[in-house]
Amino acid sequence: MSEVRDVESPRRPAGFTQETLDWAPWAEPIALADADDRQRPLLEGQRGESPYFRLLARNAEVLAHRSANDKEIFYSRDGLSRAERELAATVTSRHNGCVYCASVHSHFTAQLSKRTEDVQRLLDEGTGVRIDERWDAIIDFTSALAAQPPRAEAAHIARLRAVGLRDNEIHDLVLSTASFSWANRMMLSLGEPEVPA
Repeated sequence: MSEVRDVESPRRPAGFTQETLDWAPWAEPIALADADDRQRPLLEGQRGESPYFRLLARNAEVLAHRSANDKEIFYSRDGLSRAERELAATVTSRHNGCVYCASVHSHFTAQLSKRTEDVQRLLDEGTGVRIDERWDAIIDFTSALAAQPPRAEAAHIARLRAVGLRDNEIHDLVLSTASFSWANRMMLSLGEPEVPA
């Protein structure tokens, strides 16, 4: 049975949420049993259950680079905290309108920061929300950097430094935003989020 869903799915989420969502591709992902020697290692564990990763596995080289990039940006021990890297992914996804990515990364942001209500306000009100000095500086910079064309400027960097971010943390913020600007565009062009059945 095909995993491709009708574009007019009644299970489309009503808005941004921290709840777990499914993702339905508009093209057929590979079947895990059909993965070749290049694809199989990239689909180990839960990734093999994901239609998104099985779809990306159609180009194994790109998926390998994407996975290495994601691991380096989000799981590095130095620099920006993991919670704030996830915050950048959430802000970028909210800015770009990627409901699926926002659900995944807002959940991580809330879990790691213990600020569930603040994260929900970001989802509900958008990137113009005001929370506190540090998060506001991160939200404003990330949103400006994710814009097309980008509108981040020196004043954003100065503000980040003023709230205590070091250069290596700002670097991580840039990488998280850039990575998710790319990831959001892929998700938005390859499928849609769905509320689990």
